[in-house]
Amino acid sequence: MPRTIWSGAISFGLVTVPIHVVSATEDHSVRFHQYHLEDMGRVRVKKICELEDREVANAEIGKGYEYAKDQVVPISDAELSNLPLPTAKAIEIAAFVPLESVDPIQIGEGYYLTPDGAVAAKPYKLLVQALGRSSKVAVAKYAWSGRERLGLVRALEGALVLHAMRWPDEIRDPSELFPPPVEVDEGEIEGALVLMDTMAREDLEGEEFQDTYTEALAQVIEAKRERQPLPEAPQEQEQPGQVLDLMSALQESVDKARSSRGEAADADVHELPRAKKSAARKTPAKKTAAETAKKTTTAKKTTKKTAGRKPRSA
Repeated sequence: MPRTIWSGAISFGLVTVPIHVVSATEDHSVRFHQYHLEDMGRVRVKKICELEDREVANAEIGKGYEYAKDQVVPISDAELSNLPLPTAKAIEIAAFVPLESVDPIQIGEGYYLTPDGAVAAKPYKLLVQALGRSSKVAVAKYAWSGRERLGLVRALEGALVLHAMRWPDEIRDPSELFPPPVEVDEGEIEGALVLMDTMAREDLEGEEFQDTYTEALAQVIEAKRERQPLPEAPQEQEQPGQVLDLMSALQESVDKARSSRGEAADADVHELPRAKKSAARKTPAKKTAAETAKKTTTAKKTTKKTAGRKPRSA
């Protein structure tokens, strides 16, 4: 059982559910320490008091707010846990909204909410079932670690999950990152949809979703520990050149996606819907837009010259 991060209650209306908060995720990253390379002695960070110029223990350290350069206001953990606001000891649900209305960029870390004792069992289950039946999520406010936060509460397999959320004013405006104006035709959009359909999955299970970085790092550490040669890095694949024909790139991507899934790669580009073309003449699939435009211009000039000629007499 993970350790309790916070204890309090969920409050919606007049219903209160005592809960404990535990982390819903695990971090499997490989951790490194700092060492002195000359003798491999451990390098540690010491906490030094600037006024006394000595190392201080954790029991001597507290929080403080620098009100002015020469004035610090000390704040204790007890004072932080008794702030004059309702969210200091409760996760207060403010509204219920469809999950689709919440932008994923606002959603952060996830936590499990566990009922605190038998008295919390019934209201806890009530909220789980009500959320499941309504197909909605709860938006709540709570205060942790020195600040009030926004959260999303949802039901997951019989349990309540709290996701930390960013406040709307914490999300940067992406407009400055927009690409320059460019036209995308309907055929290219449909081609991208075919590629997306080819790469569609029902779940995130499989080798593609394994942490290969951690596995490779573990191999390097083990090889060095056993004084064995380091595992060889895989051969770098040739970087593809710049693709000028977007439709050809989409078709090639579809073929590669099918091949990786064990399906027969189909070189026929007809599966990618294209803009309608004249039945009298079809442009080869590999021709670029520039080549097509050049041919069209040449054809127009030829037609104009022909129209300007007088018919020969018999």
